[in-house]
Amino acid sequence: MSKQTKTVPNFATEAQERAFWEKNNSADYQDWSKARRVVLPSWKPTSKTISLRLPQHLLDSIKAAANARDVPYQSLIKVCLQEKLQSH
Repeated sequence: MSKQTKTVPNFATEAQERAFWEKNNSADYQDWSKARRVVLPSWKPTSKTISLRLPQHLLDSIKAAANARDVPYQSLIKVCLQEKLQSH
């Protein structure tokens, strides 16, 4: 059962559209029960650069372990963190 939706007005500028959507609910203008999931395979997850302070001996151990596996040490850190998160 679809619901009656309002018509989205035309906007002269992006600022007008932004102001409109800040005050209005999109559910009043779109029947989200008809929405379909879209797969965008060419999109890559975004990465965020962080600063992480590690003791020198720990970083040296990580680099040695990464070297033994022939992978970049930053990649090894990411894999280790992901595995640890999944185990909890």
